[in-house]
Amino acid sequence: MRLLRIVPDNTNFDFIRFRRVSFPISAVLSILAIVLYFTHGLNFGIDFIGGTLIEVQSKAGPADIAKMRTTLNELGLGEVQLQEFGGPENVLIRLAQQPGGEQAQQAAVQKVQGALGDAVDYRRVEVVGPRVSGELLHWGIIGIFVAIGAILIYLWFRFEWQFALGAMIANVHDMVLTLGFMSITQIDFDLTSIAALLTILGYSLNDTVVIYDRIREMLRRYKKMPMPELLNVSINATLSRSVITHVTVLLALMALLLFGGQAIHSFTATMMFGAALVGTYTSVFIASPILIYLGVGTGRQYVPDAPEEVAVESPPTVPARTPVPARARR
Repeated sequence: MRLLRIVPDNTNFDFIRFRRVSFPISAVLSILAIVLYFTHGLNFGIDFIGGTLIEVQSKAGPADIAKMRTTLNELGLGEVQLQEFGGPENVLIRLAQQPGGEQAQQAAVQKVQGALGDAVDYRRVEVVGPRVSGELLHWGIIGIFVAIGAILIYLWFRFEWQFALGAMIANVHDMVLTLGFMSITQIDFDLTSIAALLTILGYSLNDTVVIYDRIREMLRRYKKMPMPELLNVSINATLSRSVITHVTVLLALMALLLFGGQAIHSFTATMMFGAALVGTYTSVFIASPILIYLGVGTGRQYVPDAPEEVAVESPPTVPARTPVPARARR
């Protein structure tokens, strides 16, 4: 039975030559993402800004969002956002943070339930106060930086400092572009988004470490091979594994995005962009070529190759026996 091979064994694609294109593109996109973050901002969810989230389902078929918005605006609760998701009968209601603390938030929920009555089913109600939301945002940011620092220390001991620095640059690159994506799309940035960012860190690191491990193995085996050629051989050797892994993850995330519902929508969308797309690009076109500029493999260019054959010692020479004269034998 013939085995299925996604990537042929003799693949020898020159990935490293694109570094003169990938680095400028990544730099421009990173700067754009940072500018968007400070100008456009993120769409912080209820977890980080406080407020109330109510998920309802209409009992009489498709929900009349315009009528519901008019009804809720008359309650005087400030900004009220309504969004259809999953189906025409499902509506997500967001209420702004109410002055007066958590008791005022609970009172706002009761007003909404009284205004909508029994025409809808209340599937989820989440109330987050301002103090709790501030703590969640604070500890979420700390968690991301602690994860990046732990990754740097681990790779420093596991490989060399150049590999650790290259992996950290690649991970920061993933984070910046993912935040830019969230700023453009304005998807909710909540606790599930923090979980998605941490997952992207681990997933991208896993793919990078696989390539780095092959690069380290090749550095020990080939002492005089040029560094760009060595990196190409290492990337092509792990290409089949990378393609299979990323395609599998992408298919799973697509299923979650289509059928997972609104509760995990921000997590799934962030994962699809950060892990399945940007993470794959970063591991091949950023994390690997950057080792050239960090000086990996430069010192080995003048190290002579070890001899492939070991000289075999010749057996000891046995001195020839001197013939004995005939008279002496008598």
